[in-house]
Amino acid sequence: MSFNTFGRIFRFTTWGESHGPALGAVVDGCPPGISLSQDDIQPWLDKRRPGQSRFTTQRREPDAVRILSGTFEGRTTGTPISLMIENVDQRSKDYSEVAQAYRPGHADYAYDAKYGFRDYRGGGRSSARETAARVAAGAVARLVVPQVRIRAWVESIGGDAIDPHAFDDAEIDRNAFFCPDAVAARRWEAMVDAARKAGSSLGAVVACEASGVPAGWGAPLYAKLDSELAAACMSINAVKGFEIGDGFAAAALSGEQNADAMRPGSDGKPSFLANHAGGIAGGIATGQPIRLRVAFKPTSSILTPVETITRGGEAAEIATRGRHDPCVGIRGVPVVEAMVALVLADQALLHRGQCG
Repeated sequence: MSFNTFGRIFRFTTWGESHGPALGAVVDGCPPGISLSQDDIQPWLDKRRPGQSRFTTQRREPDAVRILSGTFEGRTTGTPISLMIENVDQRSKDYSEVAQAYRPGHADYAYDAKYGFRDYRGGGRSSARETAARVAAGAVARLVVPQVRIRAWVESIGGDAIDPHAFDDAEIDRNAFFCPDAVAARRWEAMVDAARKAGSSLGAVVACEASGVPAGWGAPLYAKLDSELAAACMSINAVKGFEIGDGFAAAALSGEQNADAMRPGSDGKPSFLANHAGGIAGGIATGQPIRLRVAFKPTSSILTPVETITRGGEAAEIATRGRHDPCVGIRGVPVVEAMVALVLADQALLHRGQCG
């Protein structure tokens, strides 16, 4: 079986391949009456769009979205919303070697083992190109939860991290790395340039915070808010790790260190003295900011020759030509935001369905 749909009430299905004529998403379960136009979606796609700097793939895609269904007179109707983004700058000839041999670290062999054949042009469905459809669907999800602010940024590249004391929210939109630390962004310029010129790539960690999430969203056990967020983010191409709150660092703390102590608040709600849990306890939002981190592996398509095998099982070397991100985590920022928005929209509707 193949699974291309995510969500329980607010659901989306992505379709299309990296080098096909188009890709897109169908969003189902969106409440009716929400104001929606292409202008509500396009700015988020523009954040993810390739070719905006020398630090990303030079594939030139306008990523212009079209709404094909699900709206009337500028508002959602409650029926499926179909979104389409045309591919206009494919170069399938760049993948002639990939047709014969597998890229180590990529999904080439795994897809071949599962299906018996594969779309080698850019990786087909395994390409990060698929994430454009997620960002489009995530833009719709944001309109379902307008009270929530979702903000992501790159926290480290190649193991070199930002200085948390130098965090500047406005700086995230001022550089090509979605980096809140201007000094770190300048270091990363040299690092990513060096990797690109060497025909290699770097990994990255993306952090995200969702503020304004009401206490109570989520559910115990099998629809935990943190497990849904983990599933959403781990489904992103090239993601290999996920943390909520302190994540693995919590294992090194004592019980009293890890406790998010509470005091009476002025509005009758608790005032938390810490947020080690990342805004979620027992799978349910506490009302604190939800904080998570996502690890992106280095891009597998690199010019540096790597040992591999052919489809026939013979030893070979492969150097992947074409246009690829030297650090795919950079453009992962709007994708992480989109997946968080999609989960929160779904959880908001689930909460309303049970608790009113």
